[in-house]
Amino acid sequence: MNALNVAVIVVYLVTVAWIGLRLSGRQRSSSDYFVGEGRMPWWTVCFSVVATETSVLTVISVPGGAYTDQGFGNVELALGYIIGRTVVASLLIPLYKRGGFVSAYQYLELRFGRYLQGVAAVTFVITRLLAEGVRLFASAIPIELLLNEFGLHLGYDVIIAVLTLLTVIYTYLGGIKAVIWTDALQMGLYLIGALIAIGVLWGHVGAAGWSNASHAGKFRVFDTDFGLAHILTSSFALPTAIIGGAIFAMASHGSDQLIVQRILATKSLRDGQRAMIGSGIFIAVQFAAFSLVGALLWSYNGGKSPKQLGLASSDSLYPSFILHGLPVVISGLLVAGILGAAMGSLSSALNSMSNSTVADIVRSFTRTGISDAAMLTLARVMTVVWAVLMAVFAMGFSATTGNVYLTALAIAGYTYGALLGAFLLGRLVPRANQLDAVVAFLVTVAVMIFVVRGVKFSVTVAGKTSELGIAAQWLVPIGVAVTLLVGGISSRLHPAPVAVEAAS
Repeated sequence: MNALNVAVIVVYLVTVAWIGLRLSGRQRSSSDYFVGEGRMPWWTVCFSVVATETSVLTVISVPGGAYTDQGFGNVELALGYIIGRTVVASLLIPLYKRGGFVSAYQYLELRFGRYLQGVAAVTFVITRLLAEGVRLFASAIPIELLLNEFGLHLGYDVIIAVLTLLTVIYTYLGGIKAVIWTDALQMGLYLIGALIAIGVLWGHVGAAGWSNASHAGKFRVFDTDFGLAHILTSSFALPTAIIGGAIFAMASHGSDQLIVQRILATKSLRDGQRAMIGSGIFIAVQFAAFSLVGALLWSYNGGKSPKQLGLASSDSLYPSFILHGLPVVISGLLVAGILGAAMGSLSSALNSMSNSTVADIVRSFTRTGISDAAMLTLARVMTVVWAVLMAVFAMGFSATTGNVYLTALAIAGYTYGALLGAFLLGRLVPRANQLDAVVAFLVTVAVMIFVVRGVKFSVTVAGKTSELGIAAQWLVPIGVAVTLLVGGISSRLHPAPVAVEAAS
């Protein structure tokens, strides 16, 4: 039976790569490779955005969180994300689409100059290398456990190497089209898997199971604890989720090339806006589905803790049910879906890093012109280079899931505020020039390193006091505020540009 599950996984991995290549067609230009010549259907882009931001940890940790103490708190977070994406769709996407850009950071070149564009691009690729390397390693941990159950004993390094190799094949050849189509397929698979799990669990627990979960608070959406320390440190406190979540989404979806590149592949401004807002709605649906899995699992297991069930943590609850509560082939298909989540985020990162390297760094700082054919070749080469570096970086970690997860959040916290702040500085402070923006950007990164690593709050829960850092959702607003403050003050230390003076 395990051999049958392994066969399902192998067939899936080969099939998804083949479909991605078939649907992407032959890439004839760098624009085709980077943004699909701006001809991708908005709904596939929407699904690709969702798959890009969904890692293996999301698939297994959201059900685990709902099972323990989070309830439907991730749906609350998604409401803030929808607000942030709506702002991005209204204010930033028009800039990108009307400018005919293939990179978000081309706006920074247009507004400030190529040096800020280069700083932002280098910051992006380094941040993405670190964050995605962490995510790749963290993804290998549950995948190894799942495959072990199927009799396929592979180490972390082998899993990382295989995932990277399969992903880089269709990313290298098919460009953004292959990435978007395979992302959409993979998102569909793991969501279908969640619906299958819900159906099976519902059949086991019935209406009584729903009622018991409801009375136990497993369907609670809003966290209404308004204590200051709780608001500052918990991602699920209502103000943190809605306000902080909205601003965080503005950074992650408005100034991060990983997401913006997908939006630039749509056919029109309206399609790009549909894809952006639609992705927020689908994230809410996805969080609701995975949270429902967790709530029904709680009833299925009679409310027992993970420890009582012999599991290491709440993250093991959903994988354990997949392995032991679902029929053969179905369980193999769901494990394939988890593999797909890892491949989706990895392929998106590789393509966007290649894009930014060529479009924002090489092309901007090459004094002599570079042909389109040379750019296409270089883009493919950089896809392989980043894949190798990311795999090597991922293999360098030790097997500690908690630390790598926190590390990934911290990496985003260092730079997201500076990136979004640079865009807002360009829009809100007409006097600001390139030097102002570069100084503000670098100062913000330095300040955020201190905030992430050094600022802690003592929080007491159930009689136990812990030292907690600032919730990830507040890191972006802090970074944006520092960028605007430093950039605004710096802009007052020199005469206003002629165009600004003439307009005033």
